[in-house]
Amino acid sequence: MNRQINCNVEIAATSEEHAQGLMGRSELCDNCGMLFIFNDEEYRTFWMKNTKIPLSIAFIDNNGIINDIQDMKPYQTFPTYSSKYPAKFALEVNQGWFKTNNITTGSKVILNGCISK
Repeated sequence: MNRQINCNVEIAATSEEHAQGLMGRSELCDNCGMLFIFNDEEYRTFWMKNTKIPLSIAFIDNNGIINDIQDMKPYQTFPTYSSKYPAKFALEVNQGWFKTNNITTGSKVILNGCISK
C-alpha cells in the first residue's frame, strides 16, 4: 500500500548548516523537520549538543530509502548517534514522529520542492 505523509523541512546543505542543525530550538511543529543533505553517501554521526527537544532521526540512502531510524535525547554530547549504513540524507523530526506515522526502515522518501537558502 502506497501512502503519502507530508513533512515540511528546513534544508541543511552546508557544513555550517549541518553543524547548527536544530540547536537552540525550543520547539518543532508537529509535521516539521530538518533535512540534512550531504555530497556523498557515507556513514553519518550526529549528536544532540545544545538541542532542547527530543528528536528522531532517519538515515536515508542515495535512493531515498530509510535504512535506519533512531531516537535521540536532548542536551546529549554523548552518546553520538551513528548510521548503521551509509547515508546521503538524514531527517530529524520530533521524537516519535516516524512511529506515529508508521514510517519504518525500508520506507521511501520523496523530496518535492526542496530549496536551500
